[in-house]
Amino acid sequence: MQFKPLLGTALLLGTLASYGSAYAQGAPQAITEKRTDVVQLGSGYRASKLSGADVYNKDKDTIGTFDDLIVSTGDDHAAYAILSVGGFLGMGKHLVAVPFSNLQIANRRIVLPEATKKSLEALPEFKYAPD
Repeated sequence: MQFKPLLGTALLLGTLASYGSAYAQGAPQAITEKRTDVVQLGSGYRASKLSGADVYNKDKDTIGTFDDLIVSTGDDHAAYAILSVGGFLGMGKHLVAVPFSNLQIANRRIVLPEATKKSLEALPEFKYAPD
């Protein structure tokens, strides 16, 4: 009875050896690396900390709230900020998507310089795809 586990292990090893080289995912993996400046990255902002933050324009008017961050699945992996504009106490809010690169973030303040509440409300409403 003590030989059954050893026999099973021997059979498994023999089977794997007959296949030649084994790869974890069935094929060799090629990973490209890019050096990241961790000091610069460390001074950035986490999306979770931006969520709920007010968004201002260049005149320091509050024009919306940072609601979410979406990264596209396209080749460019572009990031979009989902902003909540209008509404009162969560009722009637209007979600819009703007390129994240259009935002200026400094000193924990999010600025969309040339925007106004009206210009954001005029954008097409963003709706999340069903899960």
